[in-house]
Amino acid sequence: MATDAEIRSKFWKALKSDRTMFLGLAEGEDGHARPMTTQLDDALYDSGEYFGPLWFFTATDNALYRMIQQAELAGGQPRAMAHFASKGHDVCATLHGTLSTTRERAIIDRLWNRFVAAWYEGKDDPKIALVRLDAEDAEIWIDASSIVAGIKMLVGIDPKTDYKDKVAEVRL
Repeated sequence: MATDAEIRSKFWKALKSDRTMFLGLAEGEDGHARPMTTQLDDALYDSGEYFGPLWFFTATDNALYRMIQQAELAGGQPRAMAHFASKGHDVCATLHGTLSTTRERAIIDRLWNRFVAAWYEGKDDPKIALVRLDAEDAEIWIDASSIVAGIKMLVGIDPKTDYKDKVAEVRL
């Protein structure tokens, strides 16, 4: 039986490896989310746990970036929703939290890597920006294979009993 801490650790490990999330505003946009590459601050990752915000490089003319900035200028902090599925689909998650923006050079320098560099004219690109997701909670599922569940149903086994300890609602 997996504990919430084990499920959370599997999520962080999968996210550190696969990195692509669908990110959007929790309100408005009719639930629209877009694929974005997550950057984790390695200094805040320890023994399968991550203790910091999720970062996403973007451009200042990106629609999500502009919507977040509008909310910030109005004195608000927009609510976020993010979805993740690992490459093998053995870890899936929905996260909620708040979004903010920054163009702080020290953070850009700290998170910069060759994959990010491929999208920009360098760290001094005038359009480079970051979206910050401060995740508060998540629902995480592990080993959620619908194929296996389908096979079990065909042979008369209730698949729900196998999955009841493979989901966790956690604080992040």
